[in-house]
Amino acid sequence: MQPMIHTFLCDDNGSRFFGEGPYRLLTGIEEHGSLRQAAVHMGMAYTKALKIIQHAEDVLGYTLIERKTGGRGGGGSRLTAQAKELIHQYEQYKAACHAAGRKLFDEYFPQQRQTPSDPDR
Repeated sequence: MQPMIHTFLCDDNGSRFFGEGPYRLLTGIEEHGSLRQAAVHMGMAYTKALKIIQHAEDVLGYTLIERKTGGRGGGGSRLTAQAKELIHQYEQYKAACHAAGRKLFDEYFPQQRQTPSDPDR
């Protein structure tokens, strides 16, 4: 038995708008320079990826990606400074949630404590 923590952010109505999917899209854009390529690497349709990003932008109230329309030099996307900060904050928050979850799991399920050699610890 092991704990499993899923970390996501919700809007004021309790609806999810940011979690692993949007996080992976943003980091994929950073890596590939394109929302389309990030979506392809995730096995997701471009239109779905675009809707996910637009929904997060609507909830957050700021732009996450700057888009460059295709043409002679090709299109692409890059993250805004606010998107990079969101990624950084989400990574820190997620790590803190996982650490707290492991600590609480050990406290409430001491008989299930994982061994120090366990790679998930």
